[in-house]
Amino acid sequence: MKKAAILYDFDKTLCTKDMQEYSLIPSLGYENAGVFWDEVTELTVRYKMDGISAYLYHLQKKFKEQGNPVTKDMFIEPGKQIELYPGVATWFKRINDYGRKAGLFIEHYIISSGMKEIIENTSISDEFRKIYACCYYYENGEAVWPAQVVNYTTKTQYIFRINKQILDESDEKSLNEYVEMKQRPVPFGRMVYVADGLTDVPCMRLVKEYGGKSIAVYNDASEKSKGIAKKLIDDGRANYMVKADYSANSDMEKLMKKIIDHMKADSELEELEGKYR
Repeated sequence: MKKAAILYDFDKTLCTKDMQEYSLIPSLGYENAGVFWDEVTELTVRYKMDGISAYLYHLQKKFKEQGNPVTKDMFIEPGKQIELYPGVATWFKRINDYGRKAGLFIEHYIISSGMKEIIENTSISDEFRKIYACCYYYENGEAVWPAQVVNYTTKTQYIFRINKQILDESDEKSLNEYVEMKQRPVPFGRMVYVADGLTDVPCMRLVKEYGGKSIAVYNDASEKSKGIAKKLIDDGRANYMVKADYSANSDMEKLMKKIIDHMKADSELEELEGKYR
């Protein structure tokens, strides 16, 4: 059975807002999470920092100032507090079943600038073959340094890891070895990238231009969110835009099933071509 992959951003793609805003940032005493992010932006501008590095640093610093060093256990409750969009909890089984009937083994991946430790504590963490996201390096149970920093440009390397099935982040040698496109286990034509924002542009465009499909999802209650999705379409970054509702018979499910049907047809045509060579 041939492999296909659906790649997701997480914040505002599978859940309703940035994952740190449900309980992690409020636990630092912020009534408005926007204040925390403004402080991160100020750090980024003042010290010419990468924005993702800045938020990881600022988060660790604020907890330390309160006498609470960052530990892995600190992310258990924030993971449980995540509010998923409608239908996400049952989405993976439905799509996997549909893919199997089409002769495709579908794998799901996360590529996010959010916190891996939070995602790992959500109710859907077991649905993903691999979660690529920011995380800390710990000594004696305490976070001392960012182990992984996933920003909007470094996200693209993980697409190639999935394409070649070199999933171990520490294996750079195999990732950079040349492999013919036709020999790669998950070709771009059997990839779908699902995301919500302008920071996902490099990944969306990469998948789209290499023959896969990119979907811009939006929160139907937010005109700003809908406007961003429309811009991604207008600028040629995404193939489709759809409301972030993953329920049975939703527009999102109907669209994904059509994409899977397309993958099936392409695979069958490839096999026919092979018979004449």
